[in-house]
Amino acid sequence: MQDRPPGFFRNPLVIAGAFFALVSLANIIFLLLADILAARERPYVGIFTYIILPSILVLSLLVLAAGLVYGMRRRRVSGLPAFPVIDLNLSSQRRIFVGVVIGGGIFILLSLVGSYQFYQFAESRTFCGQACHPVMKPEFTAHQMSAHARVGCTECHVGGGATWFVRSKFSGTAQAFAFVLDRYPRPIPTPVKNLRPAQETCGQCHWPQKFWGDELRQITHFVSDERNTRREIHLLMKVGGGGMLPGEGSGIHWHMNLSHEVRYIARDPQRQEVLWVQARDQQGRVTEYLARDAKLGPEEIARADKRRMDCMDCHNRPSHIYQPPDKAVDESLLAGRLDPSLPFLKREAVKVLTESYASTAQAKEGIAKAIGTFYRAQHADLARQKGEALKKAVAEVQRIYEVTIFPEMKVNWRTYPDNIGHFRFPGCFRCHDGQHVSEEGKVIRKECVICHVVVAQFEGGKPVQRNKGEFTHPVDLGDLTQVNCSDCHTGGASP
Repeated sequence: MQDRPPGFFRNPLVIAGAFFALVSLANIIFLLLADILAARERPYVGIFTYIILPSILVLSLLVLAAGLVYGMRRRRVSGLPAFPVIDLNLSSQRRIFVGVVIGGGIFILLSLVGSYQFYQFAESRTFCGQACHPVMKPEFTAHQMSAHARVGCTECHVGGGATWFVRSKFSGTAQAFAFVLDRYPRPIPTPVKNLRPAQETCGQCHWPQKFWGDELRQITHFVSDERNTRREIHLLMKVGGGGMLPGEGSGIHWHMNLSHEVRYIARDPQRQEVLWVQARDQQGRVTEYLARDAKLGPEEIARADKRRMDCMDCHNRPSHIYQPPDKAVDESLLAGRLDPSLPFLKREAVKVLTESYASTAQAKEGIAKAIGTFYRAQHADLARQKGEALKKAVAEVQRIYEVTIFPEMKVNWRTYPDNIGHFRFPGCFRCHDGQHVSEEGKVIRKECVICHVVVAQFEGGKPVQRNKGEFTHPVDLGDLTQVNCSDCHTGGASP
């Protein structure tokens, strides 16, 4: 019996490559249809459909191609034609040719659809926030609770254009390896390095030239006393604008840097300690301010890394906001999710939220136990009368913990300072502290009325005596420009 001549397709590489290519292609088609028809996005289905299975398919095709090359070499060694002889006059070969053309067309069509779907999936909030669930759970949860919940992650983190898209994918590849190897930091460090300038992302929706006029803002707090006393502050915020024409730069958005620029040097990576500030006005005049306690000489200032101020220096947590316990409880009381008739509820809720827990599960158990124990011991009759309200209060406090504190990633409201305002973090007072002075003696001022005017204050529904539009503190602290709100108000229990 003569040995069969070596064929093009009769070798293990071709068989294995064809088998895995067909299996992966069939799975891709099935999962693609499942993903299109699904009622909601499923991150892991997307990962398999648009990343893992296409990678296996491409690898299988490479193996198949290697098998064909191997077969051609075997035939050449045997003295046979290295390439197959195609004769379309033979009906068998015509059928094979038509099958290859149709199959190739279908494959190209699926490749085009898959590539588009992969692009869409890679740009989606589902991929960014849920694919690497343990890592991104805090950021994704905070984003879902923010005013930008309907804005896609890439619209802020990447923006338009191919250059930043490619850069983001290279960065994402490194992050994917860190996730797989469990070498990612806990918590994720900020600020994000090499972030695209805010004017190219935020500026696509927010129009600086239209930031004009004052805005009325109502802030509601609840006191940590027995009655959970309600306090209100009505502020007229001097939002102002940042236009290009002379005289347009005013108010808070004077810092928008459209017709001038502000640069600064920070001591720390999170830019919470500002040592030096330089302001250049429309006429090109430059004023430099140095913090009184800063020990920077001219040479050190010249060498230091200077950041030009933009949106992100104040709005540094525009979407990923971790509410402090006191603010989160205030909002739940205001919305009616917590019953203010439960005595000391504000105090006890904040107290249990600021306790240290090893995991979310342990926290939920500890919250239920601590609140229940307090009311049974201190207000037994009320606990029986308002059992349903107490049960809802426990559930709401547990919910607050789940969406604001993440012990597994070592993330809470203290992890990432929020620079908007100055209540719980230095914020505005990083520069506007009365301690940054120029050589001419000019000071970056700290007076409240620079940015806002208090229109009204109420405590327990009764108006509070005010003084020339300034804030009246419940406790007399003397000159408020000599203290920072965040010295006492840390986001936890009230002072």
